Amino acid sequence: MKHAVLATAAVLVVSALGLSACEKQTKAPFETGVCFQVATNKDGTLRYNPLARNVAQMELCAAELEGARMRFVRLGQSNSQSMVGAYQGSFIFLEKEGIYVGQTYEGPRFMSLVRTGDGRLAVPGAIRREPAQ
Repeated sequence: MKHAVLATAAVLVVSALGLSACEKQTKAPFETGVCFQVATNKDGTLRYNPLARNVAQMELCAAELEGARMRFVRLGQSNSQSMVGAYQGSFIFLEKEGIYVGQTYEGPRFMSLVRTGDGRLAVPGAIRREPAQ
């Protein structure tokens, strides 16, 4: 009985892995030091617009993207609350909560920077608040 349960569990895991392999996995371009702003074309494909060159770190690319997003907002584009970028093979997702990073466009995203109360970006856990008394 124990072997049957283990065999069933193994089949389920292999099936799940097989299904995830069939999903679309859009990878970001890898150009050393180039920060891209990613736009979606009408047909659903992605367009990579170089935003800055000779960028040393992903966080600096995120800062470039945030600056571009703020300029779009100042120009009156109300749909500029989020933005997508790419840097050296990774996607950068600017959202209202902060900045997320993912290895594929469709895959999981991981928190990289959070927004502080005044809208600035910081490393998660870097700002400590005094407990209310």
